[in-house]
Amino acid sequence: KMLSGLLDPTSGEGTVGGYDIEKQSEDIKDIIGYMSQRFSLYEDLAVEENLNFYASLYGVVGPNAKRQKEDILELTSLTKYKKVLTGTLSGGLKQRLALCCALVHNPRIIFLDEPTASMDPVARRELWDLLFSLASSGVTLFVTTHYMDEAERCSSVGYIYNSKLIVSGGPDELKALRQVVGKGVKRLELICKPLVKSFNIIKAIPYVKDATIFGQALHIMVDESISMKKLEEDLELRAINLIESREISPSLEDVFVTLTKQEIEKSGEMDLNV
Repeated sequence: KMLSGLLDPTSGEGTVGGYDIEKQSEDIKDIIGYMSQRFSLYEDLAVEENLNFYASLYGVVGPNAKRQKEDILELTSLTKYKKVLTGTLSGGLKQRLALCCALVHNPRIIFLDEPTASMDPVARRELWDLLFSLASSGVTLFVTTHYMDEAERCSSVGYIYNSKLIVSGGPDELKALRQVVGKGVKRLELICKPLVKSFNIIKAIPYVKDATIFGQALHIMVDESISMKKLEEDLELRAINLIESREISPSLEDVFVTLTKQEIEKSGEMDLNV
C-alpha cells in the first residue's frame, strides 16, 4: 500500500517508476495497476460492466477507449465472457478479470498480491503464461507469492520475514548464498519407498543435517564427508528401499526453509518443526 501511494511510509524512502512514494504518490497511481489477493470486483455486474467502471475510474475515455477495452479483453481471453455475470465465473476467470481491470489504463508497473492463491494448477499456469506475455511487452510485474515455483519464474526475488527484507537477488544468487549452501555439507535427492516412513527414519540419522519431503522425493543435507556408499549401507540397515539418489543444488524452497529456520533461531521463537 505504501508503494502504490495508498499509505504514507512509516520510515525510510522509496521510488516507483522514478516517483517518490511520499511526495509523488498521485503520479505513482497513474502508472501502476493493482490486483489484490481477494477478488474485489462487483459480482452482480457483467464482465464488460466491471471493465467499463474501472476504465472510467482511470480516466480511460474518448474515441480510443472502446478499442483499448476490446484489446484488453482479447489479451486476457475474456471477449466471449463480456456479457456474463461476474459472480458466475470460475476462480481463474475472475482473476483474469481482476487483471483485465488493472490493465485497462496501460500501466507500466503491475502489483500482484498472491495472484494465483486458491487457483487450480491449470488456471495458475494459464495466468502465468499471460503474465509472461505482459512482461515480454515491457510491463514490470511486482509479485508477492508463497509458491516457490512461481518465485523461480521471477528475475529478482526478495525474501521478507517478519516485515523485514532478509535477502534479495536473482534466484541463482539466492541458491548460492553461503548460509544456504553451507560449508562442509551437500544436498541430496532420494527417492525412497515408503516415502513418509523413510523421511521419519532418515531425519533421525546423526549426520543428516536437514530433511524435507519434496514432491515424491526426499531432499536431505548431509556432511560432505559422507559417501553415497555409506548412505546406501545405512539406509539398507534401516530397511529403507532406496530407488534413486543424486546430488542436487538448493531450490528456492530450500532457500526459504533454511533462511526461515535461521531467523527463528535468531529470535528464539518456537521451532519450525513443532
